[in-house]
Amino acid sequence: MTLAAHSIPAGHNKTAVVTGASTGIGEATVRALVSTGWKVFAVARRADRLGALGAETGAVPFPADITDDDDVAALLAAVTQAGGADTLINIAGGARGADTIANADTEDWEWMYQVNVLGTMKITRAFLPMLRENGEGTVLNLTSTAGLSAYEGGAGYNAAKFAQHAMTNALRLEEVGNNVRVIEVAPGLVHTEEFALNRLGDKDAAAKVYAGVEKPLTAGDVADVVKYAVSLPHHINLDQIVVRPVAQAANHKLVRKES
Repeated sequence: MTLAAHSIPAGHNKTAVVTGASTGIGEATVRALVSTGWKVFAVARRADRLGALGAETGAVPFPADITDDDDVAALLAAVTQAGGADTLINIAGGARGADTIANADTEDWEWMYQVNVLGTMKITRAFLPMLRENGEGTVLNLTSTAGLSAYEGGAGYNAAKFAQHAMTNALRLEEVGNNVRVIEVAPGLVHTEEFALNRLGDKDAAAKVYAGVEKPLTAGDVADVVKYAVSLPHHINLDQIVVRPVAQAANHKLVRKES
C-alpha cells in the first residue's frame, strides 16, 4: 500500500492537535490529515496564517505559543470542550544559527531548547491525561536526523534534537502501560519555505543549503509519512521513521550536481 493510497477507514472520527501548523511540515500535515477525514486543531503563533489555513481546509485554528504555560492550558481547555483528541502531533520546532561551539550564540541555543524540547514537553504533559483516557492515544514527535548524528556547525540544533529524540524514547517506555502509542519521525534535508531562512537569516545562504540537490524532500513528503504513521491501526507502532531524499545518504553525505 502506498502512502498516497492509505486512507482512513469509513466512519472514523479521529482528531489531532498539530503544532507548528502555520508553515512547512506542520501546515502540510494539517492539509494531509483533513483531506482524509480527520478533525484537526491547527496550532501556531501566527494567527493570520492559521486563520487562512482554517478557512481553506476546515481545520480549527488555535493561535498559541507552546512554550507558554497559559497558552498551553487554554489550548487544552478548548480541545477538551470540543470533545477531545486522540492524537498529538508535535511539529513545532526549528534551528537558529550554524556556529561552532567556540562561537556559540547563547540566545540561539536557548531558543532552540525552549521550542524543540521544553515546548514539546509542556504540550505533551498537558495532553497525556486526555490521551490516556481515550484508550488509544498517539503522540508523534517530529525530530530530525540532526538528533541522531552530530555535525560541525550544528551543535545547538543537534543538542536540542538529541534531547527531543531521547524524550520521545523515554515517553514510549513510560506510556506503554497506558496504551499510548509514541512515534518519532526524523527527516533529513527538507526544502521548506522558512527552515533554512530562519536558521541562517539570509536568502542567499538559505538557497545554498539546497543548491544542486536533486529532489530534496518537500513538506508534503514528510506530511504523507506522518499521516501514514498515525493512521495505521493503533496496535501498530512505527517507533522511529528516518526519512531522507535519495541524494542524502547521511547527514555528511549529500550529492549535489553542478549546474
